[in-house]
Amino acid sequence: MYIGIDLGGTNIAAGLVTEEGEITNTDSTPTLLPRNYKEIVADMAKLSEKIVSKAGLTMDDIDGIGIGCPGSVDSKNGIVAFSNNLKMDHAPLVAEMKKYFDKPINILNDADAAAFGEYMINGSNVDSFIFITLGTGVGGGIIINKKVYSGFNGAGGELGHITLVHNGIPCNCGNIGCWEAYASVTALIRQTKEAMERNPDSKMHEIAKADGKINGRTAFIAAKAGDKAGNEVVKQYLEYVASGLVSIINIFQPEKIVIGGGISREGDYLLNPIKEYCDKHEYNKYLKKTELSIATLYNDAGIVGAALSCKE
Repeated sequence: MYIGIDLGGTNIAAGLVTEEGEITNTDSTPTLLPRNYKEIVADMAKLSEKIVSKAGLTMDDIDGIGIGCPGSVDSKNGIVAFSNNLKMDHAPLVAEMKKYFDKPINILNDADAAAFGEYMINGSNVDSFIFITLGTGVGGGIIINKKVYSGFNGAGGELGHITLVHNGIPCNCGNIGCWEAYASVTALIRQTKEAMERNPDSKMHEIAKADGKINGRTAFIAAKAGDKAGNEVVKQYLEYVASGLVSIINIFQPEKIVIGGGISREGDYLLNPIKEYCDKHEYNKYLKKTELSIATLYNDAGIVGAALSCKE
């Protein structure tokens, strides 16, 4: 049994995970930022003991603890080199956690953890695998030869920050024209709002009113209902997503790419146009092509991946 911890800016989520990747118990607690990393680690330790106790086990039954954390992570030395979300700068999370538990403890970037979770459940039959998550930003994780690839300094795999549009829209990272600025759900909401302003008669207004807000589903619901403006938003958004994927495919030629994030729940309605665009525009026309599919773990991917990283 392993413990996987998904350390986020809002909540700390933890799960008890079998070596097959099944989560048997979960719990969470607010992160309560801003505060010192030692206080956060203390809460992670309490949460770990809580889920183990709920399962009728003790910490002696646990073989390792994995932590997925946003930001630049030095897995080798167990340090969060920098995390803007958590306000951490060279925080020795593993050393601090070892004050509570004499166990193997591993830390990795949260997107890498999610990628590894999806890989272990949906891709472990391949040697090259890439996970893309479409959410507040565009996250990514790269698996090569069954190992997470994060560059020589731990900062690799920031796929959301490849440049999609030269001199394009500003991105939260400080650059301009990043894929994230066009293909994240945050970008989709912006694109939806802009289309609604141009189209006062669009069904998107009615849908947003019923939901109480404009969200990532607004344009998709409208498009499925035959709304022209909604369809145009969805078509453009999916082309932004697919255009970035074409670059990733051309660089890595991975055997499999899995797309996650809340918007991936649109399933084939999202996936099929992306496949069509990639088939048309990717460089490889003659050899076996990258398989594209939808994630299955959703919010559990980070917990599963962090936990099973200890096993590896």
